Amino acid sequence: MSHRCLTCCAVIALAATAAFGAGTGDILGIWKTDRDESKVEIFRCGEKLCGKIIWLKKPYYTDSSEGEVGTPVLERKNPDSALKSRPILGLRLLEGFTEAADSTWGNGTCYDPRNGKTYRAKLHLVAPGRLELRGYMGIPLLGRSTVWAR
Repeated sequence: MSHRCLTCCAVIALAATAAFGAGTGDILGIWKTDRDESKVEIFRCGEKLCGKIIWLKKPYYTDSSEGEVGTPVLERKNPDSALKSRPILGLRLLEGFTEAADSTWGNGTCYDPRNGKTYRAKLHLVAPGRLELRGYMGIPLLGRSTVWAR
């Protein structure tokens, strides 16, 4: 093959990869949760991916029935009493995700601070700027999904 043909094949292969597959880098960064109540940063933690809350719409208590007004919102629903005093802001929600298939990461867990439960989870990059998080117990069929946006 000529040099020109090899170059053309390489360009086509790169374009196809960009069009049909998402790499790990496409999922990294900041995502808005479905209700715009928080932002989560997805980052590398060793060979895996993790995520933590980096922004909250309401980071401090504003109603004395929820907590002392002006103090950080805490993780009160955690079943481990030693962890109930941790602030939600900065909390690591996503743990241990590995690339499972094109645009999909699995084998991870997702912690829901609203109910204090940890679920098995998978992530799927539905489109550029749209990430689906599926949390489940047992099998993915028995769970619920949420879509985050850039």
